[in-house]
Amino acid sequence: MADPHADDPLPGGHPTVREVLELPAVRAGDPRVVAGRAGLDRRVRWTHSAEVADVARLLRGGELLLTTGVLLPPEDIGLVDYVQQLAAAGAAGLVVETGRRFEHLPPAVLRAADLLGLPLVELGSEVRFAHIAEQVAAWTLDRQLEELRVSEQVHQTFTDLTVEGASPTEVVGQVARMSGRAVVLENLAHQVLAYDAAGADAGALLADWEDRSRRVRVDARIGHDDASGWLVTTVGARGQDWGRLVMLSPAPTRREQVLLERAAATVALSRLVERDRESLERQAHRALLQELLAAAVPVADVVLRARVLGVSLESRALIAAVFRLTAPPAGPALVVQETIRDFTERVAGAVRDARAVALVGAIDDVSVGALLSLPLRVDVDPVLERVSQALSGRKQVGAQAGEEEWVMAVGSVVPSPRDVRRSFLEAMQVADAVPAGGPDDFYRLPDVRLRGLLHLLRDDERLQTYVERELGPLLAHDADARSGDELLPVLRTYLEVGRNKSAAAHATHLSRPSMYDRLTRVQRVLGVDLDDVESCLSLHVALLALDALRR
Repeated sequence: MADPHADDPLPGGHPTVREVLELPAVRAGDPRVVAGRAGLDRRVRWTHSAEVADVARLLRGGELLLTTGVLLPPEDIGLVDYVQQLAAAGAAGLVVETGRRFEHLPPAVLRAADLLGLPLVELGSEVRFAHIAEQVAAWTLDRQLEELRVSEQVHQTFTDLTVEGASPTEVVGQVARMSGRAVVLENLAHQVLAYDAAGADAGALLADWEDRSRRVRVDARIGHDDASGWLVTTVGARGQDWGRLVMLSPAPTRREQVLLERAAATVALSRLVERDRESLERQAHRALLQELLAAAVPVADVVLRARVLGVSLESRALIAAVFRLTAPPAGPALVVQETIRDFTERVAGAVRDARAVALVGAIDDVSVGALLSLPLRVDVDPVLERVSQALSGRKQVGAQAGEEEWVMAVGSVVPSPRDVRRSFLEAMQVADAVPAGGPDDFYRLPDVRLRGLLHLLRDDERLQTYVERELGPLLAHDADARSGDELLPVLRTYLEVGRNKSAAAHATHLSRPSMYDRLTRVQRVLGVDLDDVESCLSLHVALLALDALRR
């Protein structure tokens, strides 16, 4: 029989059977647990006193039943059936006052209660059941009022954070301070975006985080994984989930649950309003650039809106430039995202210093895009050089050595706004292909192939979902310490050498039989046929995408 309490929520405002037994009105009756100890942590919604044998039909679940037993069935089989009915109805437990009908409950009843996990308590002295009901009600009311106070405190704290425009990093830190627990914010690829170790060793907290996180799965939007001791809630807004908030809590309280849920909502809202901190000009430029990249609006609308912003796109030579910091500040990814706003303003200033006209705005979390609009017959290289030199002269105040390295990558010159997206994609692929840049430098490459495209899309939740769908089972296998050797490197080598098993065995220093065995295991874990060209192509793309995500 299924346990009706198997899906009990996290601890709330109702006492457990164990806590009820500690109340003075119950202690006065000399309570003794005679069976069903496994269910002592069940929550008691209410107490109910009844002597009739068919009371189960009146129960809603969560009741602690109080009885003297005077009207219960006389034979053991009837008593066992009575206990089974209570368990099926979801009763929290049964308290029997001995002395009137029973000196002690029959062994058959005890065995049935133990089997069902239904707490069975004998009271050796007479008590007033009404006093027990009053004290349980008072306990419940006190706890619920306390929960309301806690909920109000949490609500006010996170409302203030929202109004103040706190970053996700600050929100995570607040949760850690209020709970005393380590808290981590991660994305869909299980990469850490922000964390607070709450005074513990951050290195130990984050060690092998991706592998550990992949092993933790919860079915609901918030849930607790007993094996890891993680309380996990999904983070997202407007129907788009993009991460998880994790609190390390072996036995989470209701307050911790409320904290994590409210923090997740605050982080999601923070992400929605984050870019509103930019200047109005940068917001307008960024929005237009992103619509150009997404081809989301008609070209005529783009031309009109750009003209209003002072940038003509008609009868002009258009060229896309992408500026990317190669040494962003150390720390969680969100710190880099905050820094990109300052870098955007510096790029815009460099364009003005170079006496060029351009739309300038952030195009992803680590890059700034500029769409330069130049006269048709102008030599673009001197203009690009002036922009690069101006940017190198705009050092950020307080920057440390190494923080000013950046890449300036440019795409092809195009004659129409319809072709701007192609120029931007090329520039972004160039930025991905160039490992480091420096002042007064800009780069062009005719083709950076698939790796550049995947790196461009690395923050897209759809790409993260694709990687998880294609490689998730294999990554989970390798993350599990019990699985022994890793299979992902074997698959990577096999695909990189053109699906030549002998060459793959040589490259991995494995015997051919060992290589064949591991490839067979890869097929079994992923449920694919490695002799199928399309399957291998999909897996190879997923591996390149995984590299882009991890980079």
